[in-house]
Parts: sequence; structure tokens; C-alpha cells
Amino acid sequence: MTSLFKSSPYRRRRDDLEDGGSRSTDFDANGESSDPFDIPSTKNASIDRLRRWRQAALVLNASRRFRYTLDLKKEEEKRQILRKIRAHAQVIRAAYLFKEAATRVNGTTESHPSPVGDFRISQEQLSAITRDHNHDVLEELGGVKGVADALKTNVEKGIYGDDADLLKRKNAFGSNTYPQKKGRSFWMFLWEAWQDLTLIILMIAAVASLVLGIKTEGIKEGWYDGASIAFAVILVIVVTAVSDYRQSLQFQNLNEEKRNIHLEVIRGGRRIEVSIYDIVVGDVIPLNIGDQVPADGILITGHSLAIDESSMTGESKIVQKNSREPFLMSGCKVADGSGSMLVTGVGINTEWGLLMASISEDTGEETPLQVRLNGVATFIGVVGLTVALLVLIVLLVRYFTGHTKNFDGSAQFKAGKTKASTAVDGAVKILTVAVTIVVVAVPEGLPLAVTLTLAYSMRKMMRDKALVRRLSACETMGSATTICSDKTGTLTLNQMTVVEVYSGGQKIEPPDSKSQLPPILSSLLVEGIAQNTTGSVFVPEGGGDLEISGSPTEKAILGWAVKLGMNFDVVRSESNVIHVFPFNSEKKKGGVALQLTDSQVHIHWKGAAEIVLASCSEYVDASGNIVPLDQDKMSFFKKAIEDMASCSLRCVAFAYRTYDMDKVPADEQELTQWELPQGDLVLLAIIGIKDPCRPGVRDAVRLCQNAGVKVRMVTGDNPQTAKAIALECGILSSEEDAVEPNVIEGRVFRSYLDAEREEIAEKISVMGRSSPNDKLLLVKALKKRGHVVAVTGDGTNDAPALNEADIGLSMGIQGTEVAKESSDIIILDDNFASVVKVVRWGRSVYANIQKFIQFQLTVNVAALIINVVAAISSGDVPLNAVQLLWVNLIMDTLGALALATEPPTDHLMQRPPVGRREPLITNIMWRNLLIQAAYQVSVLLVLNFRGRSLLGLEHETPQRANIVKNTLIFNAFVLCQIFNEFNARKPDEFNIFKGITKNRLFIGIIGITLVLQVIIIEFIGKFTDTVRLNWKQWLISAVIGVISWPLAVVGKLIPVPQTPLHKFFTMMFHRSCNTPSSQ
Repeated sequence: MTSLFKSSPYRRRRDDLEDGGSRSTDFDANGESSDPFDIPSTKNASIDRLRRWRQAALVLNASRRFRYTLDLKKEEEKRQILRKIRAHAQVIRAAYLFKEAATRVNGTTESHPSPVGDFRISQEQLSAITRDHNHDVLEELGGVKGVADALKTNVEKGIYGDDADLLKRKNAFGSNTYPQKKGRSFWMFLWEAWQDLTLIILMIAAVASLVLGIKTEGIKEGWYDGASIAFAVILVIVVTAVSDYRQSLQFQNLNEEKRNIHLEVIRGGRRIEVSIYDIVVGDVIPLNIGDQVPADGILITGHSLAIDESSMTGESKIVQKNSREPFLMSGCKVADGSGSMLVTGVGINTEWGLLMASISEDTGEETPLQVRLNGVATFIGVVGLTVALLVLIVLLVRYFTGHTKNFDGSAQFKAGKTKASTAVDGAVKILTVAVTIVVVAVPEGLPLAVTLTLAYSMRKMMRDKALVRRLSACETMGSATTICSDKTGTLTLNQMTVVEVYSGGQKIEPPDSKSQLPPILSSLLVEGIAQNTTGSVFVPEGGGDLEISGSPTEKAILGWAVKLGMNFDVVRSESNVIHVFPFNSEKKKGGVALQLTDSQVHIHWKGAAEIVLASCSEYVDASGNIVPLDQDKMSFFKKAIEDMASCSLRCVAFAYRTYDMDKVPADEQELTQWELPQGDLVLLAIIGIKDPCRPGVRDAVRLCQNAGVKVRMVTGDNPQTAKAIALECGILSSEEDAVEPNVIEGRVFRSYLDAEREEIAEKISVMGRSSPNDKLLLVKALKKRGHVVAVTGDGTNDAPALNEADIGLSMGIQGTEVAKESSDIIILDDNFASVVKVVRWGRSVYANIQKFIQFQLTVNVAALIINVVAAISSGDVPLNAVQLLWVNLIMDTLGALALATEPPTDHLMQRPPVGRREPLITNIMWRNLLIQAAYQVSVLLVLNFRGRSLLGLEHETPQRANIVKNTLIFNAFVLCQIFNEFNARKPDEFNIFKGITKNRLFIGIIGITLVLQVIIIEFIGKFTDTVRLNWKQWLISAVIGVISWPLAVVGKLIPVPQTPLHKFFTMMFHRSCNTPSSQ
């Protein structure tokens, strides 16, 4: 089975026993593996690829096995519904415009619906404006200002926003929610668990056994066999359904969390953060690049505002928004620029709400491990089916040829003498055993163990401040070999303060000393800061502390300006914004053109210090005069930037220039396309902003390095600042390391040819002044080198890199909605330590699945061999159908619950990453598995054939001796599994009890299994075909089980080869194939 054994795509440490080696894999013409179960990454896998592995899997219960995978049929239906709704909306809009044109031709006017409640406008009118993009109705109502007045909204300060006001608006216009399709009920899961073919056959067999038993032995004694099988099947179904239902509830809660976007609204003049569900009609919402438009609305003000409407129209076209095209649709993304909008439609009254209510979100998504486990399950299932068929044939032949004996030595079947009903009953019992072997042998729960451990891990990761958006990312993170991390807010605290200032040609100390700045310089600085910002300053009416909002950098700059005497609202009222060039991560600066009251035009720029300085030709000196920026002063400012950067300060420069009003485009369309002049600037100030390293980040970086995961810093900041922070964080170990190519600038990296870039990428530890495209190039280069790459990002332009990376990690606090939607995991606290916790959980998922595989295969191998050998040699099986169903329950559902929910340990971070093509069953696992299975098989077979004499049962009747012997075999077998479950916890460690108290679920399941086993043996023997055991027999069973512990310790002393087991078989196969040809 090729999918069991995959090799690592990169070089591994030699001393890790669990590592696999490399192997060759067959690939088709497209470069894809010919093995349907070999999909290293499902992130961008084609539908055809996903369909292939489903068709190749051996499945007994398709509805259950494929429940958490992507529903390919539903996905196609969803696309069709989307197309219909989009077409439907466009038809409505076209019909409305046609009707309007007809109305104008006829000279008639349409009466508008009456207003609702306290508002002078109805929901129908609002819908006519936004959903139908109707300019005429908007103009009729007095434009944006008229609609705002009708909605009792101040376009600058927003709504009043108290509880009474919000309630009125929700009653009048609805809330920003839409009806969601209910999740599946418990009864649906019960029905799905029932669909298993083997369980259906067993129920039919149970009914047949019940009928035949009552007919031959009477109702008093004859109902036990059939009823016990039926009860065991029902128990398996109920336990399976309960487990699956609990998993589905966890996924539902996580999906709710994903949909609950938080954003800023302006209420009562202040910016506050609210849930998207709490937005009401009349709200004023600031829009910035990367935001999602949370409701339908009209543009109030916008600067270079461009909206990506592909989610609604299906066309990947960016639409510019201005006074001629002011309509905004819910669910679209802000591609560029900034602005503010007035909400006119929420929830089901928007196209987005209509669309979301019409489609049920399919949360299914297969993970690479899940696909591989389906391959493993298929392989084991084929073996199991073959064995079951063999047992069936052997037992039937023995029975009908008279070789199956009763306890007194007489044949159970005599041709021409045995009644037909007795013969049928015997055949049904044989069929039942064979089918039960299939139930035990086909590990239907193996792929579902992945979703169980992922559901558990996702819930726990939420507590560790990580929200998983894509299931596969959770396990892929365990294979990550490198993390490309942002600096600001991830490695640093994002708590910024201005600590150094250079202005007027000198250093200002302290930095907020207004007296050292000439009035003209102070005035220009404050003007540029107040107008060229996406933040705001709110002054409470009753006094109190100022509330500064915006990004951490904006807050630091605004806070510094307030100390210089800035009155935010007054300064902003003294000039009008003509045009804005939003901050651009490519150009590293942003600008604004202002018209002053005397018709002067000032253009202010703010951005990366060395980039803004390079555009300056003059500066304002200490006397307030504008003087040329000569070589000496240029060197002085450059030295200041270098000094601040080497102290890990973020350097920001402010500059301005005047401009002729006559040269400013008068046409709105031309103004939108106008590029602000960027040359001949006058330098106003350069500031150094301190953003301290996060506590514990150095330890987190060291933990990654010890775990074989290289941390690389990719930042838009000055390379000197980046280098200083990298030294502080431990990404660079010393100053000697801080040389190219370890530390490199984005522009240098992008100038290399592809082959050179791949070589350099391997060595990079810090990349400064990088653009989002540089980050994307780095990710591609590292992936080509065989790395599994995790990338953090928070900006809209990071989306391509987040999408390209194996694992995209967006920031929950500073991240834009576009970045979050492109990512696989959202780091809720923006902390690098949380990224490292995700790596631990990713490795834990893989380790837990391996523990479960080792445990389950041990049970499979032992149960199959015991029954097959016994059936072939004596025509009788020591483990009957009910007993095997109980073993299946321990092994499948309860075993998965116990082992798949093991919390991560420090040991996981002391070994290299798990290769994505490494064997699922490592040499260590094979060793442990074979030792335990060999022990169980040999001990229990000895008991089966020599049990009567060994247990001192010679004086008992043959029937009594046989049932006591079989009961002890069953009891010892179950106790072996219980004790072996402890061994499975630590496949490569001697102390199997380490950390056991942290997993209460494991202890609980072991306790429950033990109690139920005692009840089965001592109280319900009629149903399980067992008898009570005395204390000596219980002791023998327990000793047989306990021996598995010291045996496991001895087994771990046996060294295993580095080369995976399958390679020996492959080499032997090749040798045998080559031998004839060489002769």
C-alpha cells in the first residue's frame, strides 16, 4: 500500500528514530502522484483529484466516512445558486430601470411607500436606492445628506447609538443577520451511523438468530443470542452517533466565531468597535483598504476608494466609488483607498443576506492526513475482508462436512439427519462471526479520528488565541519547516510611542517640547498629522481623557501631536481634503492634498524616513525658514535615521510642498486618477517610534529553532531597525550573522534571477523594506526548495503570500478582512508565541493519530489472527460476534476519544518537523505493534488450545470448561487492550504515565471501559455468552494484561533501522524482479 509510506521532501536529522527515509513515487503527466491517496496539500487541490481518492476508498458507510469532507455535489449546486441569485439581482435591477424609463415617458410619478416609525423613509425606498442603484430616488431624497437626515444620522458623528435608538432602528429596518439553515439534529447522526452495511447485515442476522432461537429453544431461552447481537449493534450505533454529534457542535461553534467580524463604527462622534451583527441602518462606518463592506450603503466621502465586487457580481473587476457611483454592496471588499459610508440596508434586505440565506455553508474539507488514512483504512479493509471470507468459507465447509464437533465429540451437522432450521441457525452464526470480523477489521473510524482530534485541537487552540479557518492547516502546521513572520505587532508589542524627534535641523529633547519648534514648523506638522491620517481624536463632551483611535503607529503619531498642542477637530476644519493617496506598502508612504481657506494648496507626505527624505530638497530650519537641504544636512538626517534604526526604532518622516490650485484637476474623474506630486518636498520632521519586543518572544523563537523550524523576519521597516529587533528576538544570534544575505533588502532580493533567488532564500533570516510581492517571491522560492512554509500577514497586499503559503496566518487585531479571508488560521492576539503554540498543536494532531493507528492495528492484527487460527484448526472461534462488537467499540470510538485528545507535550518540540510524505506507520510503531500483537496472539492461542489443562478445568464438563476458557480469553484480550492503550500514549518514551493527569478524558474512558468489562463478565453473561470468573481467573486475566507494560519497556530497548520498513520489501521486490533478467 503505497500511501502508507511517504518520504520527507527535505533533509532530516539523523538521530530521530521516527523519521522516514525517501522513496520514489510514480507521477502522471501533470506531475501529480498516481496514488489517489497521495495529496500532500488539499489547499488548492482540483475537484477531480478530490473525487479520485473518494472513488478509490473501500467504504462501508459512505455518509459517515465522507461527512467532514467537501461535498462535491453540494459545492456544484452552491455555485449554480450563486449564479442564479446574481442573475436574479441583475434582472430585478434592469426591470426597475426599464420601469423607471417607462414612467418618465408617460409623465407619471410613482408614490413612495409611507415612512416607518420615527424615520422619514421606508425600507422599500432604501432598497430602491441601493439594491437597484437608483440615482433618481437618491437625488429626490436630497442625496446622501437627505437620506442621512431622514434616518436621523449625522454624517460626521453618526447615530446617537444608545439602546433605545438601536432598538428603534432594528424594529424599523431589521438587524444585520440572516436566517441560517439549522445544523443536523442528533437523529440525523443516528440515521447515518445506521447506514453501515456490516451493521445492517448483523441486524438481519440478529433477527434471524432471534426467530430461529425462539423456534428451537423456546422464548424463555432462545431470545438471548439474537437480542444480544441486536443490543451490541444498537450500542455501537448510539455511541458513534453521540461522538459524531458532539464533534459537529464544536465545528458549528467555530464557524459562528469565524463569521463574527468586528469593525469600527462612528456613534456619538466616537469610534467604537462592534460586531457585524450589531450594525443598524443609519450607522456611519469608516472604510479602509482590506475591510469588508458590512452592509448595503451609500458613500459619504471617499478618497481613491476602489471596491472589489467579485463576491457579488462574479466578475473580478475593481469598481471606483465616488459621488457618481456611490452605491456600496454588502460582502464586497475595499481594494484601495479610504472613505466612510452610510448604512441603508442590513441583513436579509441586502443581496448578500439574500445570498447567504439561500446557501448552506459546507464546512466539509478533507485534510491530507484524512486522505492518507482513507488509504490505510482501504488497505486494512481489503485484508480484513479477505480474512473474513476465508473464515466464512472454512467454517461453512467444516460445518457442512461434519468436522465441526459438539462438546461431547458428536458432529454438529449430519447430512439427512440435522433439521433444516438447525442447519440454518448454524450457518447464520457462522455468517455473523464472519461479518463481525469485517466490522473489527475495516477501521471505518480511522479517518474520522482525524476530525475528532482536529475538532478537539481547534477548540483548545481557541483558548491559545488561534482561530482555525481551514482544518488542513492545523495538521500542516506540524510539518512547517520555516515561519516567515512580520515584525510589528507579532514579534513586537504594537504599543508605540514617539521617543526621538529630529526637526528644524536638530534633535528635539524631550520629543514633545513645543518650545523648541518655530510656530510655522509646528503649524505645518500639526496640519499634516491631523489631515494625513486614518485615525481620529475624540474629545468627550463632559471632559476626561482624549480617546485616540487608529493603527498603533497612527495612535503614537497623533498622541505626540496632541502633546505639541494639536486640536484635532479645529485643525481639520481649517482646510479641505482635495485628494488622498492612501499609505501604500509598495511605496511605503501616503499623502494628502489640502485646500486652505486662502485657496493655497498644501501637499503633505508621511512615510518611511529614508524614502521621504530622498524626495526632499529643502527643510524648515530652527528659525522657521525654508532652506536648501545641503549635503551636510542630508548626512545629518541620514545618520539620525541610522542611529534610531540601530536602536530598533521605527523611523517616520513628515514633509510637505505647496502647489498651484490651477494645476489641480477640476473634473472628479480626473481628480481620482491624479497622482500627487512627490518631488521637491520640504522636510518637516523625522521621528523615532519605539515598539518594544514582546515578552517571551525570544523563548518562543528558541523553541522553534530547537524544533527544526527556522524563523525569518519579513518586514517593511528599515533593515537596520529589523536587524536590531532580530538580534533582540534571537532570530539573529550575533552581529556577525547580521550580514547579507542573512539580512537583505527587498529590492535586492527581487533583483536576483529565479535560480539565485532560491539559493539566497535558504539563507535569509531578515528581510527589510520588503513589499508584499517580495514576501510572495520568498514564499515561492522556499516552497521550491522543499520547505513547508508558514507566513504571517495583516495587510490586504499580504493576501497573495498568505494564499500561496502552505499555512497562512493572519492577525486578528491588526489584520484586514481580506488578509483574514486569505488565511488558514487567525492569530487572535497577534502574538508570535501563539504561532508557536499552533506548531505544537499541529504536531500533536499527527502524533495523536499515530498513537491511535498503533493501538487500533494491534487490536486488528491480534483479533484477526486469533479467530482465523482457531477457526481453521478447530472450527470454533473464541471471540464471538457480541464480544467482537464490544472490542470494536473500545478500539474505534472510545479508543479514538482517549488517544486523539492527548494534549501536546514539550517532547513534540524537541524533534524535527514531520515530513508530509513520511510513513504514517514508522519503524518504531511497527516494532511496538508487532511485539504487542505477537504477545497477545501467542498467549491467547496457548489458552485456546491448552487452556483446559493450564486453568485446571479437567474436572469440569467439556461445555463448562470451554465457556470458562473462552470467557477468560475474551477478558484477557480486553484487558490487554486497556493496558496497551497506556503504551500507545508514548510510542517512543519509557514513562508511559507522564502527563496522564492532564488528560482526564483518557482516565475517564479507561475507567468506564474497565467498569463495563466487569459488568459484562459478572452480570450479563447470558447476552455475551460468558460466565462469571473467580478471583484467580480475574488475576490471571489482569496479569496477562499487565505484562504488556514491561514488555513495551523491553521493546523500546530494541533499536530500529533508520530506513523505513517498506524500503526493505521494495528492495527485495526489485531484486527478485531483476534476478531473472540478469541471468
